[in-house]
Amino acid sequence: MSFLLSLSKYIDALNERIGLGISWALLLAVLICSGNAIVRYTFNTSSNAWLEIQWYLFGAIFLLAASYTLRRNEHVRIDVIVGRFSKRTQVWIDVFGFIFFLLPATLLILYFAVPFAWESVRNQEVSSNAGGLIVWPAKILIPIGFLLLTLQGISELIKRVGFLKGQVDASVFEKQSKTPAEEIEAIKAANKLN
Repeated sequence: MSFLLSLSKYIDALNERIGLGISWALLLAVLICSGNAIVRYTFNTSSNAWLEIQWYLFGAIFLLAASYTLRRNEHVRIDVIVGRFSKRTQVWIDVFGFIFFLLPATLLILYFAVPFAWESVRNQEVSSNAGGLIVWPAKILIPIGFLLLTLQGISELIKRVGFLKGQVDASVFEKQSKTPAEEIEAIKAANKLN
């Protein structure tokens, strides 16, 4: 189990770095979107390439940040129902979900995405839009994103099994950020100090 927990920590660190790095793509996408809108309305001109790079950046953000979101336990779930159960029952529900839903879905998508992306790379696919960009870098993000999500799913499964065996504390896989109510309380506490 110690090897698996070490592997889990490595996967977590990888997805943490990628998630933090890809956050800069959001800033870049907003700047390009704003610049494109300003140029379009000021000079009445535009380029499909600028629109496509926005789409590529949004795709990269979505695909590469999914594993980071899972790592931080910020993915969509039904906390209203699951929150009523004991921690151990919640972990068993997670294990069930990872084994029977997340991992099969990501592996199935990988099975189809790898040949799809490889064909695009092999053909050096280019957008059919006038002035469009090459398409294969965007398509190759699909298998990369789902590979990272698969790895993170395996990492989360390892941590849950470690918890069930009594070798991992639940804080290792619980939400990393504050809830809105916790943030409001922190702001109120900070204001009282001032």
